[in-house]
Amino acid sequence: MKKILHVSCSPRGEAAESYRLSSRIVALLREREPSADVTHRNIGDGSIPHVDMSYAMSQASLHDVSQEGSMALSDILVDELESADVVVIGTPMHNLTVPSTLKAWLDHVVRARRTFTMTSAGKVGTLHDRPVYIAVASGGRFSGERARQPDFLTPYLTTILAMIGLHDLRFFSVEGTGAGTEAVAATRDATETALQVHFSMPDAI
Repeated sequence: MKKILHVSCSPRGEAAESYRLSSRIVALLREREPSADVTHRNIGDGSIPHVDMSYAMSQASLHDVSQEGSMALSDILVDELESADVVVIGTPMHNLTVPSTLKAWLDHVVRARRTFTMTSAGKVGTLHDRPVYIAVASGGRFSGERARQPDFLTPYLTTILAMIGLHDLRFFSVEGTGAGTEAVAATRDATETALQVHFSMPDAI
């Protein structure tokens, strides 16, 4: 492991629970590989715009028709993703699914003829697989026996990342953050225990 890509998606920045959790994962990874370089891509402030006409036209064409605007940004974001040995994504759950900031990033990196190809059997990813840690924060509970809301985030990310070749996903979550400080402390402790168990395994990366 030489390079870690840390994508943070919350508009709350470093105050976000998802940022805290994803940063903890980065720290645990660096305990295993102190020399690993970390690229931080903070997108919660809306710094990743929606794709533009040039990008949309290129996806509708058999060839990339322009390298300006969104296409130039897409190249940068895909290069970051391609060069990473491990990816860490910190994201809140907004309205039962991914926030628009993460969707914008995905629209730039899930790209025809760059990160997936069309075949007679469907879309096939072109990226080599690598570990992807996804740190999710949610005001309500969406997993386990105490779940009180649907979860469209984890199945969506599982499907869309698999489409570009990323299948090795590891989800960790802090849920029920809207239930008060005691509940947050309890779910943080439970998540930290799960992280310690995971990273205690010899082959965990």
